[in-house]
Amino acid sequence: MQITHLLQTELAHEYSTTAKFFDRYPVDKNKYAPHEKSMALSHLVTHLTHIFGWTGDMLATSYMDLADTKTPSPLTSSSDLIAELDKNFNHSKEALSKATDDDLESNWALKMNGNLIAEWSKYFAIRQALNQITHHRAQLGVYYRLLGIPLPASYGPSADDQSF
Repeated sequence: MQITHLLQTELAHEYSTTAKFFDRYPVDKNKYAPHEKSMALSHLVTHLTHIFGWTGDMLATSYMDLADTKTPSPLTSSSDLIAELDKNFNHSKEALSKATDDDLESNWALKMNGNLIAEWSKYFAIRQALNQITHHRAQLGVYYRLLGIPLPASYGPSADDQSF
């Protein structure tokens, strides 16, 4: 089996799980943050939607310079979150469908003002992006738990979703 196919399968699973979380998004809590060092809820979910596009961007480029990126306006509704999630997921899904395993071997770098922060193979950079999705969705789960919002199943049933 090709690695690109495995990455497509994993990305699709993360997409469907994240969409379940976004279906429960509390629009009246956009500015909520559980700690002064935590992102506001709307910023966290906006960031999470954009990570779904990173795979497509990584396959099309050799680096990203964080100094050149703009902070997107926070998304504040479930429908806006799902629309952005769909757009970014489809961008990465299409890029992966056209990629070969050989495309994953070239390097991709993360920079700040031209200075190298990290450099990995494109495969490992994509794996890092998938890990970021899991990480930030877990943060979202903590926010939801603290707000009393039932958590959907992720990698099996949650304490709130015993539909299995």
